Amino acid sequence: MRWRQRSVARGFTLIELMAVVVILAILAGIALPKFFDHTAQAKKSACMGALGGVRAGIANFYAENAINSTGGRYPSLAELTGGSVMQETIPENPYNSSATVVTATYANSTARTIGGAQGWRYYSGGGIGSRPVFWANSNTVSENGF
Repeated sequence: MRWRQRSVARGFTLIELMAVVVILAILAGIALPKFFDHTAQAKKSACMGALGGVRAGIANFYAENAINSTGGRYPSLAELTGGSVMQETIPENPYNSSATVVTATYANSTARTIGGAQGWRYYSGGGIGSRPVFWANSNTVSENGF
């Protein structure tokens, strides 16, 4: 009778470990580009959602002003950022994490000029009936279209 049995080495061989590393590298090579594509799509969608929300707030301000006074007018930059247009603060631009709104000129608004302070750009229009323009100050994927 044997009281002791021969001990067997347990574990993985170097070839088995290398095969697992190769398989994981292949999977990572396939998955990472898909992940980065989703990140870009998420930023674009977040930017478009923020633009839509602010533009809807501007349109509601105009409509309410048209009903309650002699003619409609669009909000100034102070009214837009001061809380009388939006129920909550203006969201951050997902491309540069800035919620700063910078005033723009008519020439900037027609060309959708980007530059200067990061965040958002706003042209409030030239008077009654002229349309304001609100756009992201970081257009990398053309999310600023109407």
